[in-house]
Amino acid sequence: MRNVKPYDPLPTQRIAKANTSDLGKPGIHESAVKHVTGKAQYVDDIPELPGTLHMAAGGSAHAYAKILKVDLTAVLACPGVVAAYTHQDIPGEIDVAPVFTGDPLLAVDETQFVGQPLFLVVAETYEQAQAAVALANIDYQPLTPNIRLQQGLDSGHSVVPQHVMQRGDYGPAIANAEQRLQGEGYIGGQEHFYLEGQISMAWPTEDGGVHIHTSSQHPTEVQKLVAEVLHIGSHLVTAEVRRMGGGFGGKESQAAVLACSAALAANDLQRPVKYRMPRRADMERTGKRHDFGFQYDVGFTSQGDILGIDLTLAGLCGCSADLSQGIVDRAMFHADNGYSLNAAKVTGLAPRTHTVSNTAFRGFGGPKGMLAIETVMENIARATGQDPLAVRKRNLYRPGADTTHYGQKVEQLVLTDIVSRLETSSDYWQRREAVAAFNQHNPYLKKGLALTPVKFGISFTSKHLNQASALVHVYTDGTILVNHGGTEMGQGLYTKVAQIVASVFGVSSQRVQVTATRTDKVANSSPTAASSGTDLNGFAALNACEEIKHNLVQWACDCYGIEASKIVFSNDTVTLGEESLAFAELCRLAYMSRVPLMAHGFYKTPKIHYDRATGQGQPFFYFANGAACSEVLIDCLTGEYKVLRADILHDVGRSLNPAIDIGQVEGGFIQGMGWLTSEELLWDDRGRVISNSPANYKIPTAFDVPAEFNVALYESANPESTVLNSKAVGEPPLMLALSVWAALSDACAAVAEYRCCPRLDAPATAEKVLAAVGAAQQFLQEQNHE
Repeated sequence: MRNVKPYDPLPTQRIAKANTSDLGKPGIHESAVKHVTGKAQYVDDIPELPGTLHMAAGGSAHAYAKILKVDLTAVLACPGVVAAYTHQDIPGEIDVAPVFTGDPLLAVDETQFVGQPLFLVVAETYEQAQAAVALANIDYQPLTPNIRLQQGLDSGHSVVPQHVMQRGDYGPAIANAEQRLQGEGYIGGQEHFYLEGQISMAWPTEDGGVHIHTSSQHPTEVQKLVAEVLHIGSHLVTAEVRRMGGGFGGKESQAAVLACSAALAANDLQRPVKYRMPRRADMERTGKRHDFGFQYDVGFTSQGDILGIDLTLAGLCGCSADLSQGIVDRAMFHADNGYSLNAAKVTGLAPRTHTVSNTAFRGFGGPKGMLAIETVMENIARATGQDPLAVRKRNLYRPGADTTHYGQKVEQLVLTDIVSRLETSSDYWQRREAVAAFNQHNPYLKKGLALTPVKFGISFTSKHLNQASALVHVYTDGTILVNHGGTEMGQGLYTKVAQIVASVFGVSSQRVQVTATRTDKVANSSPTAASSGTDLNGFAALNACEEIKHNLVQWACDCYGIEASKIVFSNDTVTLGEESLAFAELCRLAYMSRVPLMAHGFYKTPKIHYDRATGQGQPFFYFANGAACSEVLIDCLTGEYKVLRADILHDVGRSLNPAIDIGQVEGGFIQGMGWLTSEELLWDDRGRVISNSPANYKIPTAFDVPAEFNVALYESANPESTVLNSKAVGEPPLMLALSVWAALSDACAAVAEYRCCPRLDAPATAEKVLAAVGAAQQFLQEQNHE
């Protein structure tokens, strides 16, 4: 007979060794061990149910064309094919756009971008489905597409109307300034390149609904759109997300297409359906970070103080609006970065092109506005003969110059201190002298050095999205189960929420389990985006825990005849005046006395408002700040370069978990560096994506990480009442990489003895660096000739 040990849900020895006050201390990601051992389960790892079918989509061969005929006879005759679907087979709503209209699940009469889905195929295997889609017979009448940003601007067609933010009388301020500069630039987009590609799996339920496993940052939107496509109630659709293998915004709105497609077939065939998009198709058919073009007219003093600016930002939105209104808006909001623009007009344009509809990406437009103003700063520095850091410091927000161009007052003026501290810790001025000496003695190699600030607004700029709910259960054995509306994509949201919950009850976070995000547990959730995952969901969970704790305290006061101030939760124990109980025992006794041990928590962000008609308001609850100093070395003969060193000081408020926060800072910086240097999106003149695989799209590798990489957190609790006075850390670190671009610009300017600022568009590939070096050499030759 086997000797079976009794089941112990929480081994005593494990709890005894656990750190029960781990909030604010470094801790590993809740799935770290699962990640490195391969036990973490993603959608494609879920065991397939019997009868599971596989889906593929047939895409358009033209960027812009009329669809004359779709003949799927050969597709249906292909071995293993069970069914095929066109727009005519959709029982409900065809349009699956997230905000505005314009995103049909399957094209109807015209194609709007190369690869746009025209039909769906369902087969017994993945390979059979992929083979079948190539056999369709489709006739087109090609039309002339608009592919480039300028073509979209020239066409006069926009996906959303022009928007303007204005403060002060910018015209005279520019015209009457001591110095004036005009210029333009172009900023490339970025492919999300998440490790886990777009995928969804759907199976029919017995009540006529459907259950969806989706790799999505917005399960509620998936639920809503699936219900509309199937023409059923939302209560019959459950969308579930345990984790994503990366999202970065690319799974905020566009994951819904796969979920709706799989659900369509699952509902029709009454069989499970999995839709896994191949990487090449993913890169061709899903939106990216927007390209942006910008033009500026700026007036400033001889010392470099900005007096007025007229800045226009235009985003390459693609064929539909998707989330472009918010993205262009956020680029406009962040056109100041950390600087007081004084009198300013910022215009946002959203032209329509026949390319895939671009979408959210870490920073949501903000990085584009920030790079535009950093370009202005570089040019002012060269025009006034100053070090760029000196110009940047002169223009930072400060008392008396603390109102943005959209009317929000910058309450926490910490950037001056952050920049000053980093200036010292990175030895900026000593290194500046060393860089100058190196450049003077090396005609073919040049070094560049730059220190740039970051001020990033935290909140959704769509006010209604700034809300969250959470469901918390405390069990009689002292364990805690949490469900909330946020999704885990590797950023550590579940870990932080578990720490927050544990801190309320004074227990180890090992007692807390955060379960998969599901629309049948927490309804009407917002996307996990805008760096708000912990701010919203963490606070909702905190509120639920406080309600349960209040119930426990009130009961304990009555039961033990003591005041609430005598009750202390700490180290898995509850002190009740002169007595003490294990937390689990207290829970058991409370249950026996019919005390509710579950609660629903809700949170909505306070203070925020914005009037689009006037372009004024307070769209952000607070700002996250930081600064980075980067040093680069370029080869003037080839344009090749290397980032030698990066120093970062970043503001996360009161850190909930420094290890996770530092990881986010490091990862964000490297991803931003990739966007600004090597990741180049390319289309041919027919609208075909050229950069459609790892072979022709270069993300950073371990070899691109600076050999010296110093990251520190700025210790300063958030003065706003955020969850435990922490600050968001998802998106802001990406913009720290602006220092890399600025350092490359500095190195190119060194070729011209810092007398000009040669144009350096992003991404600053080796070819663009070489072109900037050439422009600097030509400028120097012309000046010397004169």
